[in-house]
Amino acid sequence: MNHNKILRCVYAWAGENKLLTRCRIQSMAHFDRVVGAGSLDADSTASAISIRALSKNYGPVEAVRSIDLDVSQGETFGFLGPNGAGKSTTIGMLCTLVKPTSGSARVAGLDVVDDRDGVRRSIGLVFQDSTLDGYLSAEMNLRLHAELYGMPRNRVAPRIQEMLEMVGLWDRRKSRVNTFSGGMKRRLEIARGLMHSPLVLFLDEPTVGLDPQTRSSIWAYIKELQQREGTTIFMTTHYMDEAEFCDRIAIMDHGTIVALGTPDNLKSEVGKDRVQIATGDDARAVEQLRAVFGIEGRVVEERVTFSVAGGESFVPRLFAELGLPIMSVSVAKPTLDDVFMMHTGTTIRDAEASATERLRANPMWQGRSR
Repeated sequence: MNHNKILRCVYAWAGENKLLTRCRIQSMAHFDRVVGAGSLDADSTASAISIRALSKNYGPVEAVRSIDLDVSQGETFGFLGPNGAGKSTTIGMLCTLVKPTSGSARVAGLDVVDDRDGVRRSIGLVFQDSTLDGYLSAEMNLRLHAELYGMPRNRVAPRIQEMLEMVGLWDRRKSRVNTFSGGMKRRLEIARGLMHSPLVLFLDEPTVGLDPQTRSSIWAYIKELQQREGTTIFMTTHYMDEAEFCDRIAIMDHGTIVALGTPDNLKSEVGKDRVQIATGDDARAVEQLRAVFGIEGRVVEERVTFSVAGGESFVPRLFAELGLPIMSVSVAKPTLDDVFMMHTGTTIRDAEASATERLRANPMWQGRSR
């Protein structure tokens, strides 16, 4: 058994030994309220997450700048932004792992500062990096989670079966996790996050690194689990096609929320088609777009990219008047990537790449990579 890894998981999540004792004492009432009542809360109008003027500073750096946000019960909410935007810090505060500098936040009706233990009992958290114990079976990973949360003993076995059947892993319940594929591990982590019937489930990049088919399967399981459990899902992703599954999304950049709404409403705000062209001289193409058409373009993903109304009808004029050869052209209706670019000046993929390059240029990173 990988004892060190288990201890890291316990202390990173529990924070204090006394939390485990309180969980065992109080979780019976919590489990009865959620499972027995069959609903999230008696007050269906209350927000699952409520944030007011929430800020976090690290010395002179303002990681999160006085944000306001409400997430409804049962909602699938997407939280988008590149590395360094402040979304990880925000989630850290909502999960009681980071103390706010100012402002307030309530999760499942509980204050993240004044009732940290209550918040932790009421949420599930699936990290981007796996925290499963590969030397344990799927069943034992869930049983360990149930023990840490002090679930009633007589309900552990039926709940394990329910969760594993829902994610299609019941037949592999006795198999060691280190024999699982990446997709199977993610499904197991999601099942573990829901094991104690949380009111809010935080998913950090739930399908990162998986192939498209597996990603699609994971999302099918997530939607089924949410419908059956009635859980509020708060997730981060840099896959814009996944963000389409969300009821609403927020885009965060430089510590502030720069856009908030349903995917369709946000796309309608763009109002123009996205045109991308490949030329032999991108810098000159950008200059010509400005000089000839009064259009501001930028190089995105090695293509000159700009927005224009009626993109298809504009293409013939573009070929005739741009004044330099065009090797290829594509026209697309607005996407969430266009929404992101409109509010941040870059696509989320380019923003992620830029953040990674900045990290690699950091002397501390370079020292670790040697």
